[in-house]
Amino acid sequence: MLIILLGMVVGVVLGLTGAGGGILAIPALTLGLGWTLVQATPVALLAVGTAAALGALDGLRKGLVRYKAAALMAIVGSMTSPIGLYLARQIPSRALVLMFSGVMMFVSLRMFLQARADAREGSSAGAIEKNCMLNPSTGRLTWNARCSMTLVSIGATSGLLTGLLSVGGGFLIVPAFRKFSDVRIHAVVSTSLMVVALVSLGTLGNLMSQGVSLSSEGVMFIVATLAGMFAGRLMAPRISAQWLQQGFAALCAVIGLLMLAKAVLT
Repeated sequence: MLIILLGMVVGVVLGLTGAGGGILAIPALTLGLGWTLVQATPVALLAVGTAAALGALDGLRKGLVRYKAAALMAIVGSMTSPIGLYLARQIPSRALVLMFSGVMMFVSLRMFLQARADAREGSSAGAIEKNCMLNPSTGRLTWNARCSMTLVSIGATSGLLTGLLSVGGGFLIVPAFRKFSDVRIHAVVSTSLMVVALVSLGTLGNLMSQGVSLSSEGVMFIVATLAGMFAGRLMAPRISAQWLQQGFAALCAVIGLLMLAKAVLT
């Protein structure tokens, strides 16, 4: 029951935010179930990758996915994720947990600040020029060198962290894509889900080729995550984006502190 509950929570958060499921999967498996980082990595990648793929397909059906931007970020991310996998094998497990804790705290701060910035932007008049802008006449992104390099940078960093910490990368893609583009939040989330799906499943394929396998408990967690994703996608339009960001920021802060305590005390 605990495996099912934790899997559903991860799926719901991923469906709501497009960002949180990946970064919550590892703590759910290591803190909630007592697994090691090595045991948790393939399960987290497959759970998040598959759930994100379902969410991305739903976004494609609704015309929300910026598929060219997603493809560029995913291609670059797939090139940098093997670097992250290599680095993860060279770094001691405790150091990886400390790094994960640091990432959680950073995400918490960034999500909280982003929510406050969005509230200020919503109350101010006038459009803000960003790196990637939608063409008013076509509704598509205006592609130029500035926009392309922005997306390449986001994809490269996301892929590196996916390989290194098995976090999916959505926690980086969503705030970064929102900050540097004028794409609406629901399209940002759907685009992030596509990138997370492609990069996570590609990274998992790399691990599988090295002989990594899944346990029956891992399969159960993955199925529960998929169920949670469906629930999260249904709830997403009914929840305030600002409230969601602030709540997720607080959750990340708590989990980051728990991961830090685990690394220090064990």
